[in-house]
Amino acid sequence: MLAFTFPGQGSQRPGMGRPWVDHDSWELVEEASSISGKDVARLLLDADADELKDTRNAQLTTYVSSLMVLDAVERLGIEPSFCAGHSLGEYTALTATGALGFEDGIALVVERAAAMHDAGNESPGTMSAVLGLDDEDVEIACRRADSDVWVANFNAPGQVVIAGSPSGVAAASIHAKELGAKKVMPLQVSGAFHTPFMTAARDRLRLAIASAQPRDTEVAVISNVDALAHSSGEEWASLLSAQLSSPVRWKHSLLTMAELGVTGFVELGPGGVLTGMAKRTVDDARTISVATPDELDKLIDWVNKSLSTAPAPLEGEHLFAVERLIVSPCAGVFTVDTAHPAGTSIAVGEVLGTVADQEVRSPFAGILQSYIAVEGERVTHRQPIAWLRSN
Repeated sequence: MLAFTFPGQGSQRPGMGRPWVDHDSWELVEEASSISGKDVARLLLDADADELKDTRNAQLTTYVSSLMVLDAVERLGIEPSFCAGHSLGEYTALTATGALGFEDGIALVVERAAAMHDAGNESPGTMSAVLGLDDEDVEIACRRADSDVWVANFNAPGQVVIAGSPSGVAAASIHAKELGAKKVMPLQVSGAFHTPFMTAARDRLRLAIASAQPRDTEVAVISNVDALAHSSGEEWASLLSAQLSSPVRWKHSLLTMAELGVTGFVELGPGGVLTGMAKRTVDDARTISVATPDELDKLIDWVNKSLSTAPAPLEGEHLFAVERLIVSPCAGVFTVDTAHPAGTSIAVGEVLGTVADQEVRSPFAGILQSYIAVEGERVTHRQPIAWLRSN
């Protein structure tokens, strides 16, 4: 089984959009600019490192870049069994599975970034990576500091991030070195993310999350908060709120996916940091990162090698002859025609919805069994929209 993983803030790089300008998936950037009110194309092409470090730009550009890579991968027909994202990447994972629509995802990321930026100004803080020390000893170092400092990210064995007040992080860093840490590296961030310093941002974001109304999904997402698989939209409303001031349990999330049978981890988006974490955490993990169009062929080869060693599918794992798939005529956001709920009799040529500005017409007659695509979900060209049972 494959898992798609999505990076968080800090993975952004100047010019990371340039390889994608001539790719069909670049159209997401234009949509994101329209929805967010920001010139996302300029940020992806021309913004320098300092401008991209601004939390409000870092989160939006990382989210859009990751979804652009996802869109290109979906066009290849590659799908995951599970999804997960590190911090901000969790929003990307939820959009990838349809729990969040593209527009809702953009709106939430913009609000989340603004809330975290403002919370960072109200409660100035910092973060540092502690390398070469067990999780328990890092927590002990934070307690010994007797100050405002906590574990913010459990990233991988021997790689933990602490966050809090500058004085608290400095004190905990000293104790971590005394306990045997090989190195403590300050991170270039604008706040103490995933700590109580983000409580104001969490309170502000609750209303936006409730308004987005996360949906149930078929593909589960592993939560940062509890490292468990969730597919209930109702559960995500509280999980996303809690995530802002709770530690990211990424190491535990990777182990959960491995226990669920995941053997391949595909990182989609800028950077490649999560790929290294998977290698450090999961024994015999097969990993690959995709950040540019040139790496799509590499992914196809990687997946084909996985399939060549996988057991043959069971007989009957396909649509029966009396069943028909209706696919998308183009890429874009899917909108359902409410006149045709499941169970409706469909004639040839009837409209089941729209993708972007194009109608989705059924080339078959039959009974509409269910919609595969989700209202508000971004779909790719020829992605299945619904399935019929012929009369």
